[in-house]
Amino acid sequence: MINSMTGFASSEYSDGLLKVNCEIKTINHRFLDISIKSNELASDMDVYIRNTISKRIKRGSVDVRFKITQPKNTSYEFNITSLRNLTKAIESNDSLDSKNLTFRDVKDVPGIISSQNNSSISNKILKNIFKEAVNKLLLSKNEEGQKIQNIFTHKINRIRKNNDQILNGAKSSIKKRNAKFRAKIKEYIADIDKDRLEQEVSLLLLKHDVAEEQERISFHLSSLEKELNIKNSSGKKIDFILQELFRETSTLSVKIDDPKQKSKALDMKLLVEEMREQAQNAE
Repeated sequence: MINSMTGFASSEYSDGLLKVNCEIKTINHRFLDISIKSNELASDMDVYIRNTISKRIKRGSVDVRFKITQPKNTSYEFNITSLRNLTKAIESNDSLDSKNLTFRDVKDVPGIISSQNNSSISNKILKNIFKEAVNKLLLSKNEEGQKIQNIFTHKINRIRKNNDQILNGAKSSIKKRNAKFRAKIKEYIADIDKDRLEQEVSLLLLKHDVAEEQERISFHLSSLEKELNIKNSSGKKIDFILQELFRETSTLSVKIDDPKQKSKALDMKLLVEEMREQAQNAE
């Protein structure tokens, strides 16, 4: 089944003054590109997020955002050694008085006071919020993928129908083309012998023979359906099959000279091109 590369999901947690919101947005990208935006996540949480996404998403640009609101819990620590060194330096200068030093005097001196914001939220809570958002995201991507798959199924059926109609009209087209070629050759080469005529007609008919292209089209359609129906279909493989299918439908449309049949072949080519556009969004 197809999964779309585009999706969005969010998850929230609230406990008194503590509030956490996690949003995940994915858009198209040739490879897997993960961006995490939050200044309050520990490095081990960052690694956990990246590993989880890598296991569950094959490609696409993934944007993860955490918004955390929590009570301020800041701790301060004095560097006693640095403070003593500062006091000694002041005492060695007769114009300064170290005995009347205040907090205001030393708070901006580098290395004297250090502060640290202590988070009251655990990694367990963050992981649960993130996992909930990921599960919602995958559901969203799957729903969008199902829409793409329905479009593919409809277009595949139309291509196969046109291909069958061209195949059914092939015998009639060959007879008409045979008579047309014979008349043309006799018109330009009046004294041509029978063997030479058969040879020339055979070469011209072979040039317009589309049996091989139709056989390959049927094969590629079956391969595409098979890939669409496996559990984790690959957008890259789908795109490759469509490239081959586009090549065959292009050749088919060039070889056919009957207006009605040619119109069907061109319609097939257009349908494949439309699927190639949709495949750009398949994971």
